[in-house]
Amino acid sequence: MLLKAASALLAPQPVRRQPVRRTQSLAASVDVADLKVSMDDLDKPLEELTVDTRGIDHTSRTGIQDDGCAWTERADSVEAVLRIPGLRGQPSGSLSVDVTPTSCTVSSFGMAVWSCLLKGKANPESVAVDISDGEEAIPTIELRVGKAEGTSGRWGGFIESIGEDSIL
Repeated sequence: MLLKAASALLAPQPVRRQPVRRTQSLAASVDVADLKVSMDDLDKPLEELTVDTRGIDHTSRTGIQDDGCAWTERADSVEAVLRIPGLRGQPSGSLSVDVTPTSCTVSSFGMAVWSCLLKGKANPESVAVDISDGEEAIPTIELRVGKAEGTSGRWGGFIESIGEDSIL
């Protein structure tokens, strides 16, 4: 008898589960404070939330689609790689680039040979330039241009317009 009572105690007992009651509806609010997201963030255009945008501008005013400017835009800067066909044969050591808040000018041997208006306002102190010999005797000009303090929004490119005969 004692053995029967001990085996009854050791035998697995069926588990009685209580039904789960939902006290909140699915539409209830959820605390997301740890995500550091505000309602204003949800109202921002999707374009402002992207990490970067890319595109190609043309470097000729004559209507030739030369794809001479490949650009990448970030929230605080625009990087551009210029391969201007009109600079074919110019030694990379003879070239210089000047950026103002609204324009970019390329000079060869001290003479302006190409210029453009920028799509946005730049910070000239933040400009970094690297000029090298490129393929097919066209120099490659790599620019990193910081956006001016207090400007907001995207440029949507690098070149707004090309100067007359490529010079402003």
